[in-house]
Amino acid sequence: MEPQPVAFQSSLAVVQDHSRHFSDFTFVYPVISRRSKGLSIGVNVNPDKVCNFDCIYCEVDRRVPGAVTRVDLNQLRDELKAMIAFARDGGLAKEPKFNEVPWLTRQVRDIAFSGDGEPTMITNFDEVVRVVADVKREAGLAAAKIVLITDGAGLDKASVQRGLAIMDAENGEVWGKLDAGTEAYYRLVNRSSIRFERILDNLLETARVRPIIIQSLLMKVHGRAMDGAELDAYCARLGAIAAQGGAIKLVQAYTVARPTPEAFVSRLDKAELESLADTIRTQTGLVVETYD
Repeated sequence: MEPQPVAFQSSLAVVQDHSRHFSDFTFVYPVISRRSKGLSIGVNVNPDKVCNFDCIYCEVDRRVPGAVTRVDLNQLRDELKAMIAFARDGGLAKEPKFNEVPWLTRQVRDIAFSGDGEPTMITNFDEVVRVVADVKREAGLAAAKIVLITDGAGLDKASVQRGLAIMDAENGEVWGKLDAGTEAYYRLVNRSSIRFERILDNLLETARVRPIIIQSLLMKVHGRAMDGAELDAYCARLGAIAAQGGAIKLVQAYTVARPTPEAFVSRLDKAELESLADTIRTQTGLVVETYD
């Protein structure tokens, strides 16, 4: 691999810290994202921390309940407008942490639904997307993407389908989680009561309508990386999506970057991650980017 640009070195605090809390904002927060290749404005529609997964690597502390249980659309609109203006005016570049890479703080690369839970669990997802799309358009951010980072469980809901249609018209992109190849490993890693087949079906149907990105967190569980049989099954799942008419634009393979709730979870080193990624490329023919 070519060396990373200085701006995206994983050792930088601004890259390591993806806190979903900024100043007095409730729903909006800024991050410098290697996967977005610059400034991503996050939209946290789950400050209540409600999620249908309980991933063994998730850094969200659900022992402390969230203070807000619903999304105030007017407040979201105001916060998003303010954050975009703050970035453009150079205010964000002066903030601690962000002043490491001030040249990356003025251009909004994307506005991403990524919060303390699963974004598609809210009942009015389409209304929230509409607010974001309106603000993006009013701000003249034609090139910026609207990104949904999702575990895939709610992609078949009617309000989510309506929201995705709005996103499609506004440079939208779906980043769907897939961490496993078998039901057993899915239960181990994602600890969800939702059937694995539903996740796979939703990813397929979504990818049949628009190209999607697959996000896969690869790690060691009890000191062991994903074994060969599980990796083969995972690659087969990706292949099945393509074989059935789904389009996968990219696979983002990454590893643990922040403290996990389970002590038996640990990160892969760069060589281990690259080895798994090479196998995925070979077996699927897909483009795979790695983030160690």
